[in-house]
Amino acid sequence: MSRFFFTHRFLILRRISQITLLVLLIGANRWGWKIITGNLTFSELFEKIPLTDPFALLQVFAAGASVKQTVAVGALIVALFYVFLGGRSFCSWICPVNLVTDAAGGIRRGLKMDFEDEDGFIRLSRNVRYWMIGISLILSMLLGVAAFEFISPVSMMHRGLIFGIGFGWMAVGMIFLFDLLAVRNGWCGHLCPLGGFYSLIGRNRLIQVRHTADLCSRCDRCIAVCPEKEILSEVGKQSGTISHGECVLCGRCVEVCEENALRFGIRKILKRRKT
Repeated sequence: MSRFFFTHRFLILRRISQITLLVLLIGANRWGWKIITGNLTFSELFEKIPLTDPFALLQVFAAGASVKQTVAVGALIVALFYVFLGGRSFCSWICPVNLVTDAAGGIRRGLKMDFEDEDGFIRLSRNVRYWMIGISLILSMLLGVAAFEFISPVSMMHRGLIFGIGFGWMAVGMIFLFDLLAVRNGWCGHLCPLGGFYSLIGRNRLIQVRHTADLCSRCDRCIAVCPEKEILSEVGKQSGTISHGECVLCGRCVEVCEENALRFGIRKILKRRKT
């Protein structure tokens, strides 16, 4: 049992993080808890510290709307965290949709529905998510509203869980089937502009996965479980850091590596002096 917890330690911590946040937000809405109030777009920690989704704020600005100073400050706080520390960790440690896409991915692997050289029945470029960022901002400008927030499965699922309204469960079902039957890691790894946004701003984050080639046995277990397997292309070839912005810092590659060739580390900012 202890080995199970060790080999799933980051997965367990991620689930605790995701579920705890949902419980606290539901508690705030239904029972008046004051630890964190609001939703994933805008919330307040202890009714003092604003936390705003910076991508949502960009859409609001594109729509030509004005925002309160606290909203802008909240976006700055969140953006600084992901730029310097968390990278794209929102996707694997906070976002509730990750619970759904991980389930679909696990079933695909269990039923051996993954293929070596292709993502699934539909070929879809992972760069689509970056195009979705531009499309979301253009539509926000044309329509005068934060366009992606209206159709975002993240927001829909969140509203459904916390407020019990909307089409959240329908969106959840569609994403699950899309990831299960059409494209491996289809929504998070190919389409979601929010994940693409955090990929762009988190490329120089401090927390990164480090790889030691001398310890690697080339078993490829890390690649099998990684939701962004392309970022592990150098595993087994040369030592270094997985510095791609697409890394969600889920830690699955670290957990399954029995040789300890992969581990979390802090990026070196200053180069060592030559002796």
